[in-house]
Amino acid sequence: MGIIRIEDMEFYAFHGHFKEEQIVGNRFLIDLEIETDLEPAGLSDKLEDATDYTIACRVVKQEMEKKSKLLENIAKRILDSLYLNLKNIKGATVRIKKMNPPVGAKVGSVSVIMSR
Repeated sequence: MGIIRIEDMEFYAFHGHFKEEQIVGNRFLIDLEIETDLEPAGLSDKLEDATDYTIACRVVKQEMEKKSKLLENIAKRILDSLYLNLKNIKGATVRIKKMNPPVGAKVGSVSVIMSR
């Protein structure tokens, strides 16, 4: 077993509870951690034996393009889609960070972390 980690994928998207957030948009950072068996690819050195992380990046991009009110909803959709599109996935964690959220105070980011 091993872990593929993809960090700091950056998106500008239109997620949020407030109508203004859905119009103006915001910056989001996404981290993924995917548990998988790395040994077959380590032995063969062939992409077809690997858990292809370019597919994981494409999954995140597609889900970030769909508007949501809550980070929890985005995280669940990303996990659902990862399990549908990646082979040999044993576990996954996604962290979604919303930068400069409108929470009535100066806050660098808020984040949601969801695992399956």
